[in-house]
Order: sequence, then C-alpha cells, then structure tokens
Amino acid sequence: MRTALTIAGSDSSGGAGIQADLKTFAAFGLYGASAITAITVQSTKGVEAVAPLAADLVTAQIEAVAGDLALHATKIGMLATAAIVEAVAAAIEELELPLVVLDPVLVSTSGDRLLDPDGVQTLCMELMPLARVVTPNIPEAEALSGRTIGSAQQAREAARRIHDMGAASVIVTGGHAVWDGDTGPRAEGAGPQIIDLLFDGHVFHEFRTARIDTRPTHGTGCTFASAVAAGLALGRELPDAVARAQQYVAGAVAHALGIGHGCGPIDHFWEHRSG
Repeated sequence: MRTALTIAGSDSSGGAGIQADLKTFAAFGLYGASAITAITVQSTKGVEAVAPLAADLVTAQIEAVAGDLALHATKIGMLATAAIVEAVAAAIEELELPLVVLDPVLVSTSGDRLLDPDGVQTLCMELMPLARVVTPNIPEAEALSGRTIGSAQQAREAARRIHDMGAASVIVTGGHAVWDGDTGPRAEGAGPQIIDLLFDGHVFHEFRTARIDTRPTHGTGCTFASAVAAGLALGRELPDAVARAQQYVAGAVAHALGIGHGCGPIDHFWEHRSG
C-alpha cells in the first residue's frame, strides 16, 4: 500500500491541518501517517490559540514513522516556529523523505499568524530548496516573493521568484485571486474561473475550474497540497497530480458539509458519497 506522511498542525475543528491531510490521503487510497507540529484551538469561526510543540518532539515523530514505514510522499503544512522549520529540514535531509510538497502556511483564514517571522526566513532558506513543489496561495506567494499580486502576470512573476529561491516547482493557487483569474478566452457561457498556476522551472501550466461562490472553504489549501502529495505518491507526474488535486478540491467544495457557524469544512469523501 502506498503511504504518505504529513507534518503539520492539528485543527481541533477537523477541517484543516493534520486532520484534513489524513482525510485526503484516505480518500486517495493511501495510508497516512503524521507528525504534529502544533496544537491549535479553533473552530470554523477562527483560531483561538496556538501551542507549538518542542522541535525535538517533532523530529522524534518523524523519525519514528520514517524508521517503520516505507514512505512515498511527504506533505508539510503549518510549522509555527523557526526551530521546527529547522528540525523538519534536517529530518528531510537525514531521512531522505521523498517527494516533499510544501504548503507554506503563514496566516490563517481569520488572520492569525501561524509561522513566526524568523520561521518564514528559515523556511525560505532551508526548507524551500528541499521541496519538490511549493503550493502558496496568493497572500502566501506575495509574502514569499515580496511582490504584490493583482494580475495573472504578477502571479507568474511571483512564481518565478519563488522558484529562484530554490523550489523545484511552484503552484500559485488561484482561490484568493482578486482579478477574474482568466488569461485567455472562455468557453461560451462559462462563468468566473479559478486558475491554479504551475511553474516547473521551465514552462507554466494553467489548471482551470469554475469558481464556486460559497462560504464553506475551510481547509482547501491543506487539502489541495495533500491531494498533490497523494498523486505523486501514486506515481503521477506533477501536472497530472495537480489536475487531479484541483478536480478533487473543487468537488469537495461543491459538496461542502454545511456544518459549523463560520467558514465551514469541505467534504473530503464526496467522491465516495457520490459513488
């Protein structure tokens, strides 16, 4: 059985973080393992508190899993502190963790900082060069590249800049785009679109899906990155993994569960329920 490891924070509401990653792995037919970096107190209405774990405890979790399971991909989410970033980077190198998908979780949807400033610098210098692909959303791509993104062309420029920082590939996800998100002609009758932009170091690939006007989108970034990691673990080439991840997340948003009093969770098992 193919396996994947997620290194991320715990979301007590179950919609994002470790919980979303493990649900995504399961939906793709993978066995998921985890190393928790932080405990968050949160609901669909927002984050109330964050407690990072000690860096050596994060390392110990990774070592325990990697020493026992044959891993096929690694997804990294919330890391909280510079010390944890350093520990994770060291573990990736020492344990030769495969196919690292880095979701640079910097700030929560409700505006709470989830990685300290020193951690952002360490992530760029030590962790990004170890990633097979980095998956920032628009605000994260702005923070990493130091550039404002208000157009598709600026998203391309930011992706190039992040690639130049060491990432093998970059996906700038388009859910937060303030522009229409379209760079070419639409099919007749098509509405607003989301474009996820992949730069593989040589060429750009655009992946399009209809924009769904809905509030329940909690955990979409975590889920997308985990779905990409799952695709890679299953042997898909990166563009195929991205296309499949986009389709999976779009369906999960369209079939959102309608629970909670805030930005509710998506349905990670929508394909199983629909089938």
